[in-house]
Amino acid sequence: MRKPDELIVDIAALVESGHSNQMSLTVVAGGAVITGRLAPEAVWRQRVSEVLTNSARLGEFSTVFDTPVKKDGPPTHLHFHVARILQGTVGIPETGGMYRVAIEDVSAWTVGDFSYSDH
Repeated sequence: MRKPDELIVDIAALVESGHSNQMSLTVVAGGAVITGRLAPEAVWRQRVSEVLTNSARLGEFSTVFDTPVKKDGPPTHLHFHVARILQGTVGIPETGGMYRVAIEDVSAWTVGDFSYSDH
């Protein structure tokens, strides 16, 4: 088991403290490049729950995300919103999505998000 990078744990802890949801981050996890803004887990869960509640087929799953966030110990996951998986010259999905990434799976990262341009 790898020891997570202390800097990224500190960034996640600051986001979790509720001081800001404006931190943009790009990570490499499992070979995928994910870029977007971090959100506190409670905010992320609420948004995922709202999306599922509004789905005719997936509404019953919304309650899974309504459970309270456990606060013991340092953060173990990054919670991205308006995030994209970078693939070639596009970001998937184009409009951004909601991703949860285990901090221990992050092999590389940088502050800021990436976007592609045809210019």
